[in-house]
Amino acid sequence: MNPRKILVTGGAGYIGSHTVRQLLREGHEVTVVDNLSKGHRHNVPEACLFEMDLADTESLARLMRKRRCEAVIHFAAFIAVGESMRLPSKYFVNNVSGSLSLLSAMVETGVRHIVFSSTAAVYGDPASSPIRENFPIQALNPYGESKVMVERILEWYDRIHNLTSVCLRYFNASGADPEGGLGEQHDPETHLIPLIFRAIQTGQPLTVFGDDYPTPDGTCVRDYIHVNDLAQAHILALEYLIQGGASERFNVGTGIGHTVLETIRTVEAVAGKKVPYVVGPRRDGDAPALVASSDKLRQKLGWSPKYADLRTIVEHAWKFASKEL
Repeated sequence: MNPRKILVTGGAGYIGSHTVRQLLREGHEVTVVDNLSKGHRHNVPEACLFEMDLADTESLARLMRKRRCEAVIHFAAFIAVGESMRLPSKYFVNNVSGSLSLLSAMVETGVRHIVFSSTAAVYGDPASSPIRENFPIQALNPYGESKVMVERILEWYDRIHNLTSVCLRYFNASGADPEGGLGEQHDPETHLIPLIFRAIQTGQPLTVFGDDYPTPDGTCVRDYIHVNDLAQAHILALEYLIQGGASERFNVGTGIGHTVLETIRTVEAVAGKKVPYVVGPRRDGDAPALVASSDKLRQKLGWSPKYADLRTIVEHAWKFASKEL
C-alpha cells in the first residue's frame, strides 16, 4: 500500500498503539485521536497524538480536514464485559454515540473508508466451534451488543453514504511487541494473561471464573491472538478498502482454543513460578468457548498469524510485564 494519511481512534491504547507503530514502520502518516481515559501518552509519538474526545464531532472534523485523513481505523471503546453488565449505559453512550460522532465527521469531510474494531462477543454463546462469520449474532452482554449496533450502523452508512467498512471480530488480543516498549497496561486490568502475571507478582490469588463449563477442564476456552498479528490484520483490511474492496466482516484468531487453566500452566512454564489462584462463580456474560475460524480473512486478505503459539505470546507478554515491575 502506498503511504496514506490514516486517522486512528484510541491509538494510545493497547491494540491501537501496536497498530500505530506498524503503520509508522510501513511509512504511513498517522493521526492518533485519544482522550487518554484508557490509553497512555507514552504509547505513541507526541507529534501523532491529538487529545480529543470522539463526542466532539466539530473538532474531529476540523482535525481530519487539517491532517487530510484518507481513512480511519477505529479502536476507541470501553471493552470490559463485566463492567458492561453493571453499567450498560456507559457502554452504549461511549461505544455507540462515539462511533456515530466519528461517522458524522467522516461524512462531513468525505472520508469513505473505516476499519472497525469489533469483537467475538457479537456471537454470544455459539452452538458450535470454530465460529464463522455467518453464525447468528446474539451478544450476551452490553459490550458485545454495542459492537453489534455499530456494525449495523456501518451497514446503513455504506448503503446511504457509500462509506465502506471492514469489521474485524477478534478474539483475545494478547502478547506484546517483541521489539519492546509496548504491551498491556489496562487500568483496571481485565485480560487474563496480565492478571495471571499480577497474581505471580503480588501473591494475591487470581480468580478463575467458573470450573463447571462444558470444556476439557471446566474452565472457559479462548482463542489468543498476538497483538502484532491483530495490528497487521487492520492494515491489510485498510489496504483492501482503499483498493476498492466492498464492506466485509472478518474473524481474527488463530483457530486454537486454550482453557484458563491451560493458560495458567503456560505462564508458569514461561515465568518459572507458580500461579496462585482460586475458583469463583461464573461471571455474567461469559461464553464457555470462543474460538475463531479465520479462513475467510486468510483467503480474502492473505492474512496469517506470525505468532500463533500460546507460549510465544506469553513469552512476549512476560518480557514486557517484567520490565514494568
